[in-house]
Amino acid sequence: MRELRLDDTETPTVSDPPPASPEPKGHELSVLSGLAALSLDALSSVAYGPEAMALVLVMAGTGALRFTVPLTLTITAMLVLLVISYTQVIAAHPNGGGAYAVAKQDLGRGLSLLAAASVVVDYVLTVAVSLAAGAASLGSAFPALSHHLLPVSLVGLVLLTAVNMFGIAESARFLMLPTLVFILSIFAVIVVGAFHPHPVAVIGSRERFPAVATLGVLLLLKAFASGCSAVTGVEAISNGVPAFRKPRVRTAQRTEISLGVLLGAMLVGIAILIKVHHVLPRGHVTMLAQLTAGAFGTGWPFYVSNLAVTLVLALAANTSFGGLPVLMSLLAKDNRLPHLFYLRAERPVYRYGIGALGLLAGLLLVAVSASTTALIPLFTIGVFIGFTISQTGMIRFWRRVRPPRWRLRAVLNGAGAVMTGIAVVVFVLTKFLAGAWVVMVTIPLLMIMFSRIEGYYAEVAVELRLGKTPPPPRRRDSIVVVPTTTVSLATEHVLSAALSLGDTVIAVAVAGDEEECKQIKRRWDEWSPGVPIEILLDPHRSLVRSVLRYVKSIPTEGVIVTVLIVEIEPRKRRHEILHNQRGAILATALRLRTDVIVATVPFRLHE
Repeated sequence: MRELRLDDTETPTVSDPPPASPEPKGHELSVLSGLAALSLDALSSVAYGPEAMALVLVMAGTGALRFTVPLTLTITAMLVLLVISYTQVIAAHPNGGGAYAVAKQDLGRGLSLLAAASVVVDYVLTVAVSLAAGAASLGSAFPALSHHLLPVSLVGLVLLTAVNMFGIAESARFLMLPTLVFILSIFAVIVVGAFHPHPVAVIGSRERFPAVATLGVLLLLKAFASGCSAVTGVEAISNGVPAFRKPRVRTAQRTEISLGVLLGAMLVGIAILIKVHHVLPRGHVTMLAQLTAGAFGTGWPFYVSNLAVTLVLALAANTSFGGLPVLMSLLAKDNRLPHLFYLRAERPVYRYGIGALGLLAGLLLVAVSASTTALIPLFTIGVFIGFTISQTGMIRFWRRVRPPRWRLRAVLNGAGAVMTGIAVVVFVLTKFLAGAWVVMVTIPLLMIMFSRIEGYYAEVAVELRLGKTPPPPRRRDSIVVVPTTTVSLATEHVLSAALSLGDTVIAVAVAGDEEECKQIKRRWDEWSPGVPIEILLDPHRSLVRSVLRYVKSIPTEGVIVTVLIVEIEPRKRRHEILHNQRGAILATALRLRTDVIVATVPFRLHE
């Protein structure tokens, strides 16, 4: 039985799982194409994660950078545990195992709301961080752009939003080339920089880093929290299992493991280079750009590498445009967001979700002036809350299903949940005043909003008696009121439609005085359309007020009243502003202040 909706869109029932949407045959993802399509968010984080950690450590002086490698090894250990945990999520949820889906199935309503709010924040911040980091990378290669990071970020955001609005989704084959160039350039920087560094290449402006903080446990925890931004995005593969080549679960698991190996190797390699070559943050360039210049100099390999980083970061931002609108559609299906977010456009794409993501990310970029340093403290909390909820839900899943070796699997997910949960506490304690409070306020507000919307739809469902059998419909007499101003083809068009709809049709016009009233009556009699006209006197010639008053005066006992308004459709869209203003205002007033049916009849202007 299909569930009745509050809109005119047919959707699956709330209790049904979302249908799998595998790629057409021949387009399923392999390990390599899966890395390109679903792992750019995680892989591209090497462009800003190590730098975010280094910027915290230098607060204790340049000597504190010696802790870059130990902290990176700790973060890599967490990455290993997350990858193992998410291979379990892939096995348990072959139709997609996002934190919201896992929490909804195994943890109940409250934690599913928390997961949804956290993932929404994560998606918005992914776009902002990726575009800001991409702009910084572009500014490192082209110094003239380093003073205009916000405009560059906003241009990238507008382009991504427009492309997704028109439904031009990137293909995995297209993504494979920039992904390969990016991975190869990073490993080339690590290998060449370690064994054959460039002797003279120095870029950026020198900055002084006097010790303004004590190197202690608190500072190390802050650096750890910032560096954890490098492991975001590892859950994306578990959300896209249906798109993989058969056997889908095994292919997705191999892709997840490959991601972990590549990302871990890149993080450790970059950290070692930072320590060995004593690389410090410099003005108007990224640390990754410094390492690239140190390996290749400032010739064409330097530009190719930085452009690859910029492109991959932009494409990493684009993954949110594929993920958040889908999540918002699921929330709308569950009555936790307005149902318009479930609607697809003609292309078809979730344009309302895409527009909302573009707007929120743009506001965030403007608020922080596209500063990656300002965004990182906001970034990791939502991501790691999702990690923790997902792993906790998996523990409940294994206890409920009890497959072979379920205790070992539960221990793995439990260890992941404990580690990421501790990380969340560390982030909140160490980054609260640096901006994490914004996320800590936003997530509960989103949960309240989801809950209030869900409650509203529940109340409406009760009033509409959804799921219950209503009384049989009964036929009633109908009166169709047609507001008009002049005798024209448009008037004939709307009256013809009215005569087809109702038993009684009445045209209504407004006159400012008796003389105008006589003129309207004479023209009507000359035309003799077979429909009576009521001429309402109003010194101000207010069509809206006069028609509203007239409609309210009609007895509605046992009668259906319809107001039919003709709408001019011009040949060119730019001419729309020249038509239909009074009709639109009248329709709005009637809908707000009466219970009559309001309908429009289009009259198309031809060449």
